[in-house]
Amino acid sequence: MLPGGLVKLGLVDDHKLFRKGLISLIEMACENCAILFEADNGFDLQKKIDKKNLPDIVLMDVNMSGMDGFASVRWLKENYPDIKVLVVSMIEKEETIIQMLKLGVKGYLCKDVEPEELREALKAIAHKGFYYTDFITGKLVHSLQIDGQDKRRDSDLMNEQEKKFLQFACSEMTYHEIADKMFLSPKTIDGYRNSLFEKLNVKSRVGLVMYAVRNRIVKLDWEF
Repeated sequence: MLPGGLVKLGLVDDHKLFRKGLISLIEMACENCAILFEADNGFDLQKKIDKKNLPDIVLMDVNMSGMDGFASVRWLKENYPDIKVLVVSMIEKEETIIQMLKLGVKGYLCKDVEPEELREALKAIAHKGFYYTDFITGKLVHSLQIDGQDKRRDSDLMNEQEKKFLQFACSEMTYHEIADKMFLSPKTIDGYRNSLFEKLNVKSRVGLVMYAVRNRIVKLDWEF
């Protein structure tokens, strides 16, 4: 973040008219946001991004000519894993949303988003690390139910502390808040997280939540 708590943003969308509208929306909704650059697609993103002044959040479209949103997110995760991605797209297909969540994006909004929701999403991602609407969590749960025949029992590999951490990871608490709740250091919590990433073969917090719900280790309030 910039001094004063300003959130640095990057925009990646091949529709210039929409980008201009999104900039106006951001200026209206988020007075503590600063837009560092605009890009037409993933290739343009690679040219525009400045290693010395990285964005906190990149707002990303899915369908783009040249290098689409999926490839762009993968590139960001490989090269700048600390940058958070918020997808803003017209696509509401479940498979697209789930694929993006599995890639590690921190939120998914439709392009008809209201200023208040955009403000809430940017604030949540900047401070908590993620933002998922009821619509998105509904898609996630439906996908988990369909995929409920997964027979893996990797939970047997987890110790009690890791299972407790996994349950907290399915809440809205940050990793630092989980550390306080478990009376452990943030470094120990990072160790639990990384251990579970390896044991459960997942790459993000979303993956942990999907595994926990699928294997009934935790039942979320929005599960149905």
